[in-house]
Amino acid sequence: MIGARLAASGCTTAALARGRTLDALRTHGWRLRTAGGVIGGPVTASDDPSALGPQDVVLLTVKAHALPALAPTLAPLLGPRTTVVPAINGVPWWFFDGAGGEFDGLRLRAVDPDGTVAAAIPTARVVGCVVHLSASVEEPGLARHHAGDSLILGEPAGGTSGRLEALAAVVGEAGFNVTVSTRIQQDIWYKLWGNMTMNPISALTGATADRILDDELVNGFVRAVMGEAAAIGERIGCPIAQSAEDRNQVTRRLGAFRTSMLQDAEAGRPLELDAMVTVVREIAQATGTPTPHMDALLGLTRLNARVRGLYPRDLDSAPTPHDPRQRCRAGRGCRRSGATASGGPRPRSHPPEREPFLSRPP
Repeated sequence: MIGARLAASGCTTAALARGRTLDALRTHGWRLRTAGGVIGGPVTASDDPSALGPQDVVLLTVKAHALPALAPTLAPLLGPRTTVVPAINGVPWWFFDGAGGEFDGLRLRAVDPDGTVAAAIPTARVVGCVVHLSASVEEPGLARHHAGDSLILGEPAGGTSGRLEALAAVVGEAGFNVTVSTRIQQDIWYKLWGNMTMNPISALTGATADRILDDELVNGFVRAVMGEAAAIGERIGCPIAQSAEDRNQVTRRLGAFRTSMLQDAEAGRPLELDAMVTVVREIAQATGTPTPHMDALLGLTRLNARVRGLYPRDLDSAPTPHDPRQRCRAGRGCRRSGATASGGPRPRSHPPEREPFLSRPP
């Protein structure tokens, strides 16, 4: 979605893709179906980062569990001043880098087990991104926009910068509602607080968001987990100024909403459990915050994913043709990642596994 909007606004874009998506991008360029029709524009697409060369901005739009294998392959895209924008669900590897406070520099093994991502993408390159929109893939190379168009951008160390303002301007010109945050970790935690329960519970039960919230017992469990996550947020300087009940009313208004994790489970794709729940429990342990309800949620969902062959770490140790990290090791970008060639920075769309990662010029 983001690639199509950027191209339509006149940005020069490039995409790192593979398979049928690569073929479609080469044939048709970017395509996005909106309420007003199909928009898009040209793109230079390749499955070889070296063929694209250094970018002004690289947007990472893969699933979080694909990043450790993908990150080391990105070197050809990174010039001296390249900005990297991870538009990925959950808590990112850089979350505590330069943020100050008691937990400054805390390494998060749940999302970067051996430090591969941090080594390949130094935090100094990163502009944080929180995505608030819904889109899906109709077919390879063709996305459909469902709702929302908000992106929050921020420097990991806080404050603002010239590159942040320039990136926000470019993204705004492409039609997104852009907010520049001076505390991006707070925005990441708030979004996580709202979806770290609905996503795994939907994958575990097969229920849409409305059915989860309409069940009195499950609703109570959701609020208990959210309470634990809010307590962790207080310890790390990311307080939540809203009640769980009020937040869930926002979710309820979405109706029979199918979360991204439910869609992945139904399609037999690996689940983003570690970036949404395992990492939160890891932070809880570092802060000494008890999380009995969160532990139950993680244990049940992880076991369910393992039984169904959908837990990424199990796939890493027993590679299958569906393992995106093995595809990356084969010398290609993961199934949907991308980079925009030339110019300024660009972010990307909600289902982070549905597009190639992109970058673009100012």
